[in-house]
Amino acid sequence: MVSDGVLSSPISVVKVSATAPNSVPSGYALVWSDEFNTSGIQLPDPSKWSYDIAQNKVGWFNGELQYYANGRLQNSAVQNGSLTITARRESLAASVSDWGGQNYTSARLFTKGKSSWTYGFFEIRAKLPCGAGTWPAIWTLGSTVDVWPDQGEIDIMEQTGWDKGTVLGTIHTLAGSGGNGSTGSTALATACNAFHNFQIKWTPTAIDFYVDGVSYRPTYNKPVNASGWPFDKPQYLLLNVAVGGVLGGTVNDATLSNTGLEVDYVRVYQIR
Repeated sequence: MVSDGVLSSPISVVKVSATAPNSVPSGYALVWSDEFNTSGIQLPDPSKWSYDIAQNKVGWFNGELQYYANGRLQNSAVQNGSLTITARRESLAASVSDWGGQNYTSARLFTKGKSSWTYGFFEIRAKLPCGAGTWPAIWTLGSTVDVWPDQGEIDIMEQTGWDKGTVLGTIHTLAGSGGNGSTGSTALATACNAFHNFQIKWTPTAIDFYVDGVSYRPTYNKPVNASGWPFDKPQYLLLNVAVGGVLGGTVNDATLSNTGLEVDYVRVYQIR
């Protein structure tokens, strides 16, 4: 992902928590997770997640069209054992001070300042949006340098509503970023109507990408050139749904609020 209210019509999510067989490597132990198991409808746990709203006033990157709401149930709600991030066609011009002219709302959650990790096995079980113009992402950014792409970025999963049956995994560094990042993709026909496990295994020498325990793109091996490997320092997690932009494409307003990024759980394992 190149860098209060009442939910009037909540999305009902049936939680399916079966983990892909043998998906967690031997020797790894769970060190952090969010299972989203709460009662009723709540905002995400503030001890684990914050809202990234820094660019709202000036506009987000990549030509994106959304305003990222801060703690608003219409855009980020935990219910029925899952987190749902929903993009909507609406303007908050009259109710927020950092509105930047956007006619869409969504949410961008991150663990920055709360939790970050160096190396590990990351597993996020999610069902993706189907709406045309949506651009969901599950990804990480370096926490010790706040300059992109110097800090390094790992896109565990990206998908677009106009190509909803394809998911991508990409690495961005000083050695290659944006359209020149190291990327790969795989067909996933049921991406937006079934839950799948999106995973990376990040070690001191390599990063591997998986869907449901199956590797789908070449290993990103640590290069000799240090500019291609900022991944010996901590990274934090992000979950978001962008609208439009260079990957989101043309938006179909009628399809936005009928679907969202539904996250069953987020788990981080490390060697213990």
